[in-house]
Amino acid sequence: MPRLSVWFIRLALAYLATGFTFGALMLANKGLSFAPMLWRLRPAHIEVLLVGWMVQLAMGVAFWILPRFQASRGDVRPAWLALVLINLGIGLVALSLVVDLGGWNVVAGRVAELAAVAAFALNAWPRIKPIGQ
Repeated sequence: MPRLSVWFIRLALAYLATGFTFGALMLANKGLSFAPMLWRLRPAHIEVLLVGWMVQLAMGVAFWILPRFQASRGDVRPAWLALVLINLGIGLVALSLVVDLGGWNVVAGRVAELAAVAAFALNAWPRIKPIGQ
């Protein structure tokens, strides 16, 4: 497995553990009502599980599994940039939603996530060919 896929998948699993922890804390708080402020974690819980775990896991597996028509996977710098950008975006969005840093930080985080998808597509697009070519 390529090193980049390993990093994507490791970070995705870290986000899975973080998201489950946030969910468990909110669920325990729902039954015991020990810290009402924990409900502020809900948007971060959603962001971490949907983008941090699912999208990042999909990107890691896609980088690994997409066919290689040459001996290498091409220029992997855009894919590494995607790894950095998606994690920067997730952190910025989740922190902004929990601490209420303002809408511009959420927008900046979403732009970073979108740029990560574009950078990943830039790497993956040349590797996708029609059948028979």
